[in-house]
Amino acid sequence: MDKAGCRTIFVGAGANVAHPNYGSPRETLVAALLELGRRNVEVLRHSPWYRTAPVPISDQPWYVNIVAEVATGLSADDLLLNLHAIEDLFGRVRTVPNAPRLIDLDLLDYRGEIAAPADGKATLPHPRMADRAFVLRPLFDLAPEWRHPTSGVPIKDLLAALPPEQEAYRF
Repeated sequence: MDKAGCRTIFVGAGANVAHPNYGSPRETLVAALLELGRRNVEVLRHSPWYRTAPVPISDQPWYVNIVAEVATGLSADDLLLNLHAIEDLFGRVRTVPNAPRLIDLDLLDYRGEIAAPADGKATLPHPRMADRAFVLRPLFDLAPEWRHPTSGVPIKDLLAALPPEQEAYRF
């Protein structure tokens, strides 16, 4: 990885509901990382585990989140298809935005590429990652020199701009 992290691929993972087959949100995310390995995606390392407040603030359970650094020969679009396939395999049903989740896998940054949204295609970088403590705090643990590919803003400055209600704690 270079100083800005632009040769690196980062995937965010989160859950806040126990899975009937895999167990706790953390156990579910571990199983999802293993499933990535079965799909030509090598998990090189992942951040420490975080407990994070739901965004927006609500009475739903707090989330468990990590960010993984991965390597793959897949294109960004194919990687995103695989992330969605894993969510489907694990029983994720998309209902309303910000609903509680058995699993959520997001392609955050694909080697610094920038891509506009298109049906079924990856939007890069992830459009809301710069506003989310549950992404930025674990990403900072992996890549403290990372800069947002579109804005060029350093991750430490993005973290400093987050609202205080976006709580995130290592555990």
